[in-house]
Amino acid sequence: MKAIQVGLLGIGTVGSGTFNVLKRNQEEIKRRAGRGIEITMVADLDVARAQAAVGEGVKVVNDARAVIANPEIDIVIELIGGYGIARQLVMEAIEAGKHVVTANKALLAVHGTEIFAAAHRKGVMVAFEAAVAGGIPIIKALREGLTANSIEWIAGIINGTTNFILSEMRDKGLAFDVVLKEAQRLGYAEADPTFDIEGVDAAHKATIMSAIAFGIPVQFDKAYVEGITKLEAQDIRYAEQLGYRIKLLGITKRTPHGVELRVHPSLVPTKRLIANVEGAMNAVVVQADAVGTTLYYGKGAGSEPTASAVIADLVDITRLQTADAAHRVPHLAFQPDAMSDLPVLPMSEVVTSYYLRLRVADEAGVLAKVTGLLANAGINIDAVLQREADEVGGEGSTQTDLIILTHDTREGTMNEALAELQGLPSVLRPIVRIRKEELA
Repeated sequence: MKAIQVGLLGIGTVGSGTFNVLKRNQEEIKRRAGRGIEITMVADLDVARAQAAVGEGVKVVNDARAVIANPEIDIVIELIGGYGIARQLVMEAIEAGKHVVTANKALLAVHGTEIFAAAHRKGVMVAFEAAVAGGIPIIKALREGLTANSIEWIAGIINGTTNFILSEMRDKGLAFDVVLKEAQRLGYAEADPTFDIEGVDAAHKATIMSAIAFGIPVQFDKAYVEGITKLEAQDIRYAEQLGYRIKLLGITKRTPHGVELRVHPSLVPTKRLIANVEGAMNAVVVQADAVGTTLYYGKGAGSEPTASAVIADLVDITRLQTADAAHRVPHLAFQPDAMSDLPVLPMSEVVTSYYLRLRVADEAGVLAKVTGLLANAGINIDAVLQREADEVGGEGSTQTDLIILTHDTREGTMNEALAELQGLPSVLRPIVRIRKEELA
């Protein structure tokens, strides 16, 4: 049987990894797919570099539309990234009747509803395992492996850059800015790391997982996004003393009132496996009614780990391309006419627990005022830690840190209480608030 012909748009880190792994494991992949899979055409602006990467026998062009227009190409891999030209090319490939494989989480998180609808109309597949958590097969697990379950919540470390930074801050007691520079030097962080450190990249991935878990449209614009740029080394140290580690988590949860979709730093108990995921590794915890808790761990980025996911999608499409479109696995796990209109909740309606750090005057009655105000707001306290003034500000200091852990509270209620607390004369600096997730 003739091999499936694949066109590759963009042969950077992931593209070259895909080409090399596909070539190296060609026979093994053919045995699994039932026929050969060959990248026969590549589009890249740097034609000479691309030709050197793929060698003879592969046609290299500088125009992606030439790949889409080639009637011999069955599957188009989009590895360009971003929202702009990538969206146009994916839509054109679908319109041309090509199946699409993409690692572009930003594109799918923002335009996924439009893209999947177009693919459904044309009877083609859009596969995107590589868009979330690199080489970890989390999309397949959510969409197929857990299909018998009602998924309750997902919490993931889904950005390796931020996890590396937080691990270094904890291990070495260094400030955020210092560790960020080191992450850039080592290649873990981009020259412009905004999407990573501000939580946007993780929010793109959480949006996709949320849509698959709960059968709702992709709605990145409704996600709450908070990064790690304001985290201080002392909070990481205090969290450790209280039995927690701080991780940037992507969280989505089904509640009676709607779906939570949020990315922010969280205190996680050190006894949880996900709290011990270090460096640039990724991990996703899924809680479901039948199977209980499952954990997926591995490399969330890199040339060949991501290529592993891209090629898995190529194999899936090769196996299923002759199947009736109505009997393929739906893009977002649920049948298109059975999607839910469950709303994504505003952050003010989210219920979680909190870590609060208040820099206060070291004088009598301050703790009573703070706890009294929280009690009046209906916020229950789980634990209180008050540091010695000398430890916080040096000998003779008149200031101290007050650390409070709360029970579950509605975010809107906490916002109102924090505004009142901040107005107390004895509260000397902006209050630090970090959400706490027990993940039990």
